[in-house]
Amino acid sequence: MTEMLASGRLPELTARLDGVAVARARPMISDRLWLSRTSNDLLAGAISLIAQCVARFSAGKLAPIIESPAPPLQKGGFIRHYLPFFGRGMVDRAVQKLRRGRRPFYWQVAYRLIDGPGVAETGRLDGKPFTVLADDGQRFYADPFVLERDGRHFLFVEEFPYATGRGVISVAELDTDGTFGVPKVVLEEAHHLSYPQVFARSGEIFMIPESATARELVLYRAVQFPDRWVRDTVLMTNRDFNDATLLESDGRFWLLGTERFGHGSASDTMAVYSAPALRGPWAAHALNAVAVDHSATRPGGAFIRQEGSLLLPVQNGSRAYGGGLGLMRLDRLDDFDIRFELPRPIDPGPAWARAGIHTLNRAGRVEVVDSAG
Repeated sequence: MTEMLASGRLPELTARLDGVAVARARPMISDRLWLSRTSNDLLAGAISLIAQCVARFSAGKLAPIIESPAPPLQKGGFIRHYLPFFGRGMVDRAVQKLRRGRRPFYWQVAYRLIDGPGVAETGRLDGKPFTVLADDGQRFYADPFVLERDGRHFLFVEEFPYATGRGVISVAELDTDGTFGVPKVVLEEAHHLSYPQVFARSGEIFMIPESATARELVLYRAVQFPDRWVRDTVLMTNRDFNDATLLESDGRFWLLGTERFGHGSASDTMAVYSAPALRGPWAAHALNAVAVDHSATRPGGAFIRQEGSLLLPVQNGSRAYGGGLGLMRLDRLDDFDIRFELPRPIDPGPAWARAGIHTLNRAGRVEVVDSAG
């Protein structure tokens, strides 16, 4: 494992039945420098992989897969490969900490007004440059969602004040000059909130933010948009469900996100739930855990309808959390099966000069992204 991490490769786990490969997992490694943390992530990924195999076997869906050839291991062992890798990593972290100054971590939201194709269509961060949503240094903004209502555009974000260490949901409205002002807090709980997925349905405005630290998922309803929100329905309890993303299809409602089972990453194990109505009751899919993959499971924005297809932005955590985003076409979603094509990576470009993006959304002419600062 030490040689593999030092060479930049990530672990891949394979499940076999009677010697035949039937499932594969690529767990998210939260910290590659510390071997104890890496081992915990791998063990959690192995448990999720076993759960996936059991679910697919019970549903009659377990089938052989093509096994990836194992790359040759480098010679030299722990001292030759891992210790230099560990030293370089510690130096890099010290440099990053100096660059951030007093900020323990930092994210930035950006937006632009465009006509015609955007990132989802081109697959690149090119074209008109994005404008950074300014902050005062005492907080950061992340997880942007935008809603168009009566010709007005509203930008919802996670606002994270460093003083409290807990995310709240804030909103800013697009001014006539094409800029967003300072977001103001519209939803706050005793626990962390993020990923403010906001949408309109049946003449009302709803929001399903992430509240995984409280082990619940709540539907909020606007009683005075965009300033006042009330808890409408608790959709799930006792679930560590992250970035749950809503889809309404053929008269049924679906929520897709990543679920943490015990210890391990919150970003690599996809779970799916469905309900006959928005307020439920919500039931787990028979194939949960659907997939274990650091680059093809955690949503990074609302579903995108494109030329008769449905695309889901998914986070690419192969390099680091927030390190990139891909677009994954949904090929089948029903009570019996779930199929996605492999993600198509969003390539970097001059419109947003960052190493990668973490969220992508659009409403009307307003397109929004975010990334680690």
